[in-house]
Amino acid sequence: MAERDETLGQSSFFALVSRMKYIERWALMRSTHPENLSEHSLEVAVIAHALATIANVRYGRSLDAGKAALVGLFHDASEIITGDMPTPVKYANGQILGAYKDVEARAERRLLDELPPDLAPAYRELFFPTADGDDAAQEGDAYLRGLVKAADKISALIKCLDEAHVGNAEFASAQATTQAAVDELAARYPEVNDFVRQFLPPYGKTLDELL
Repeated sequence: MAERDETLGQSSFFALVSRMKYIERWALMRSTHPENLSEHSLEVAVIAHALATIANVRYGRSLDAGKAALVGLFHDASEIITGDMPTPVKYANGQILGAYKDVEARAERRLLDELPPDLAPAYRELFFPTADGDDAAQEGDAYLRGLVKAADKISALIKCLDEAHVGNAEFASAQATTQAAVDELAARYPEVNDFVRQFLPPYGKTLDELL
């Protein structure tokens, strides 16, 4: 075992990651229960892991469900630096979206720069997929990341449903738009269709109803 290096410098990466809890989502909306980035990222990670597991068990894929969860945990980490840009602004036109994607990538690289050089490669792959491996491996990674994006949309739909269940009409338009996006993903990914049909309906029920 290598001797412990007493000269290790300090790193702020995980202190920065812990600040997810200070980034509020849905900034332009009136929420009955404010949602922060830490809560959202955990939910995306759980759903992404579930989607990858469904893919493996029911559809014969060989995805790394643990990696799916990790990609989900860090999928919005750039917002620690940039904040959460409201969806109507982000997608207002292609020029704004392109500029935001560039800012997002720069923020992700800035976060990675805070890691020690020996650890950075292990985390960099979560943010920026490499072209290593054969075609099948790259295809599998692309599919996995597609499921993480689907998990992100499902989490957003869950938030909209939660608000609707308590009578908040503020999210009605967002719910319709997000539902349409999830329906499109369910048509593309059988794992998403399974999750939506089997696991989404109980959301919003009370603890007594769930148990």
